[in-house]
This record gives sequence, structure tokens and C-alpha cells, in this order.
Amino acid sequence: MTIEAKYVWLDGELIPFADAKIHLLSHTLHYGVGAFEGLRSYTQPDGRAGIWHLDLHVRRLIESSNMMRMKLRWSQEQIRQACLDILKANESTEAYLRPLVFFGMGAMGLGARSNPVHLAVCSWKWGAYLGDDGIQNGVRLQTSSFTRNHPNSALQRAKIVGHYVNSVMARYEANDNGFDEALMLDQNGYVAEGTGENIFVIRDGVALTPPLANILPGITRATMLELLKHEGIEVREQFFGRDALYTADEAFMCGSAAEVTPIRELDRRTIGDGTPGPITRAMQQLYADSVRGRVDWMRHHITLGDPPVGH
Repeated sequence: MTIEAKYVWLDGELIPFADAKIHLLSHTLHYGVGAFEGLRSYTQPDGRAGIWHLDLHVRRLIESSNMMRMKLRWSQEQIRQACLDILKANESTEAYLRPLVFFGMGAMGLGARSNPVHLAVCSWKWGAYLGDDGIQNGVRLQTSSFTRNHPNSALQRAKIVGHYVNSVMARYEANDNGFDEALMLDQNGYVAEGTGENIFVIRDGVALTPPLANILPGITRATMLELLKHEGIEVREQFFGRDALYTADEAFMCGSAAEVTPIRELDRRTIGDGTPGPITRAMQQLYADSVRGRVDWMRHHITLGDPPVGH
């Protein structure tokens, strides 16, 4: 899919999409030192754009940048407003947003510390991350031969550009072998996450999900914990092996891009009866309703844009 939009927000200015270019010697392009976020906006009942958990995403972007010693010139409120501004400029209510902090051109080498820090915020229309069929019928996963980054070699709480080489290699491998996505294990052989999604496994009405020790603390994952608890479903955050999926009644992945995607198969082993289970379907619907402002007790997680023209 080709990404297209009218504008990109870059360093405080809205610039035409085609003019959003950086120099070939930008430091982040060579060494992967950068921070990013992925979040979505959904059309609300009054027609406005509503960004789901905007403040948490902006906070994590700032924290990731701080952990990488990238000094931002923009406050949390300015970054927050940039996300709203790019939606308005691109005349979007349903969109994916990608804030990106990166080092520009200047010094080169691993020890470079003086390069200018840039901030971009892009938005575009992006459908189901793992495809419409994946959302409806579930996806097929393969356990990856690539181990999830060790907690002592990568910052688990930071969403860093270079970290995702690990995920890209796992995704390529799974796709080349005929699967939709990869399941990544940690250094001890326990389930960690997908290449860009957190994992939930359901058995006998109880939901299991890996603890935060070996995964990115997903914002959609936190939403799932909230929704499952509200629905009276017990959730256990604990370590488990891949065989927990082999013997599960149902399973799903979640993330800002993937939203709630059922898992129907792992390593050519059918999960449950091979179709999305009732808890997965309930979480899909409740999440879809929540992000679109149709669940009253979840509306405080939505940041609204300007009223639509004519209101």
C-alpha cells in the first residue's frame, strides 16, 4: 500500500507531503537511534476525530527519547497539539498517526551526540494491519527462530527505531514461510509478543498475557486489561511457553496498528476450533466501540479534534 497524505508536521511546521525529506547523512538513518509512536484516530459520534490514548502515547514518546538521551525542544502539550493539527490539515477523522523523533545531519559515528533532534508527525489512512481477513477470521502464526531482544541489550519500555530490526527479521521469516505473523519468544523460551503486537491466550475462561518483564508495555494491552476486568474475565500476567497457545481455547494479538486480531493457528496447530472465540469477539467489539466513543465509561481515553465543518 502506498502511503499518501496532504501534509506532514515537521519541527513545528506543516509542509507538503512531497517535501518531507531528510538528508542521506541523517544519523538515525545510519544507526537507528530514534523514537517513534503509532496511534490511531477514529470518527466519533459527532463526526469529530478522536485520538485514542493520545496523552499516553505522547508520554511514552518523550520517555523513549529521554532514555536515548535525545533532548526534545517540544513540550508534551506541543506534541499533543501537533497530532491534532496534522489530522486537521489532512482532513482526516479515521487515520493512523506516526510521531517520529530522529537525529539529523551533523557528526557521524557511534559517539556523535551533537546532531540536531527533529520531530515529525505523519498521518495517513491505514486499514487492518494484518488484513481484513485476519481481523475477521484470524491469522496464522509461526514461532520465530529470532529471539526477542534481551532486556539487558535493549530498553524494553522504549519504542526505539533500531529495536525493530529484530521484529522485521522475524516478520520476514514468517511471511516467507507462508504465515501472516511471527510469535517471538524471550531468551528463556517464554512467549514474549508478536513483531508489533502483544499476546493474550484464553483457556477455561481465564486470560493469560506475558508480564512486562520481557515485552513492550503496550498501550492497547493496557486497554485490554481494563476491558477484560470490566467484563469479569480473570487475567493472569505470567510467563508461559508456546504450548499454551497450542492448547488454548482462543487467542488474540493487540496493538494500536493491529487493534484486536484473532489468532487461529500457531505452527500449523489449530487454536480452539480454528475460528475467533467468544471472548476474542467480545474484546474486538468492545474495543471498536470504545475507540469510537460509543462506550460512556471509556470516553475519557479519547482526545477530540475540532468539530467538523458545519457544526
